[in-house]
Amino acid sequence: MTPEEYVEAVLDLVERIPPGRVMSYGAIADTLAERSGRTSARLVGSIMARHGGGVPWHRVVNAAGRLPPGHEREARARLRAEGTPLRGDRVDIATAGWQPAD
Repeated sequence: MTPEEYVEAVLDLVERIPPGRVMSYGAIADTLAERSGRTSARLVGSIMARHGGGVPWHRVVNAAGRLPPGHEREARARLRAEGTPLRGDRVDIATAGWQPAD
């Protein structure tokens, strides 16, 4: 998979996260690892920062449920509107975490 194809795969996966659910950067990397050969949560974060504006970026959080840095207020508002379970300033990953079926 080329770097450009990996960017597209990350963005396609983020598009599939249902409202009210989230994935961590690491979960996205793990989901795509077999096809891509890449396992870096940081790379997924970099892709989201550079190219994620057109996808539901607020549904991607870190492994502890923290919201995207610098966009916490907007992400929290969007997640609340979708009914995503929150615990304080974080997403309840145990309840809201999502994995694709395939």
